[in-house]
Parts: sequence; structure tokens; C-alpha cells
Amino acid sequence: MNMTKIPNGDEKVTVELTVKELMALTGVHFHANHEVKISARKKLNVVLKETWEQENRDNAPIPYQLLS
Repeated sequence: MNMTKIPNGDEKVTVELTVKELMALTGVHFHANHEVKISARKKLNVVLKETWEQENRDNAPIPYQLLS
């Protein structure tokens, strides 16, 4: 199995979610409110982007050797 290496991939990040958002990410369906899952995913993407930008301040691409 070929595993992708991510620099500092084991560092912990903090994301603030509501209980409903957390439940939506685990697979609970809120049929009356689809925005719950969308909101949670947006929060995750924001934190991921911020974390990546901190790690990669000079916006250099990930070296190919680290991807394989």
C-alpha cells in the first residue's frame, strides 16, 4: 500500500463545532436542515487551510518525494 506523507501530519488542531455539526459529520442526517453538515465541513476546511498556510508560509509546493 502506497501511503502519502504529509509534513507535520500528526500535529493536533482544534476545530470548534456544535453538537449537531459533530453528529452530522459522523453520519447523522438532519433532513430538515442540510446546512448543519455544510457548516461543519466549511469549518474543517478553514482550519485545514489555516494550518497548511502556517506550515507552508512561502507557498512552496510539497516536494514530490514526500508524496510517495
